[in-house]
Amino acid sequence: MSKWITDIIAEKKELLDELEKCGYLKMIDDVGECMISSLKNGGRIILAGNGGSAADAQHFAGEIVGRFLMERESLPAISLCTDPSVVTCIANDYGYEEVFSRQLSGNGKKGDVFVGISTSGNSENIIRAIEVAHKKGITVVGLLGKDGGKIKDMCDYALVVPSKSTPRIQEIHTFSVHLLCEMIEKGIF
Repeated sequence: MSKWITDIIAEKKELLDELEKCGYLKMIDDVGECMISSLKNGGRIILAGNGGSAADAQHFAGEIVGRFLMERESLPAISLCTDPSVVTCIANDYGYEEVFSRQLSGNGKKGDVFVGISTSGNSENIIRAIEVAHKKGITVVGLLGKDGGKIKDMCDYALVVPSKSTPRIQEIHTFSVHLLCEMIEKGIF
């Protein structure tokens, strides 16, 4: 095996150990409980991100609406990244920084959970969506990287992957999505 591959594996192992030490896994548990409570009380999970984080948002929504590990009822979740007509309309008329805030303004309600995914923690369109979430009484979860950026302090729950490597951050975000999906299924069904 090439040395660069073993170096990446070692880096991933170190990051997983760090997640346990820094309280990330405890925060996952808290976020899962929050999502379960929201879903049980008629709320839904609303997600947004850019690029690979948009794919994570779609993945999370798909696992909640479809199924993750068990046959069960569908649960309410939506990714704000998936409708190109809406995204391009808002981007054209208001600017790309408004593509998620405008959708959340129209679709979100008190009791929902908004998940903003940003590897840098500084995505302007996520920041603006969080501002709308606060005005509407929507709980905010950040799936973030690096030091959490500007978004960290705007969240009710900030899941910050302590790495500067975008691929490692994205890998942990996918791992986090899977943990939360399994927790939601077990907690509700």
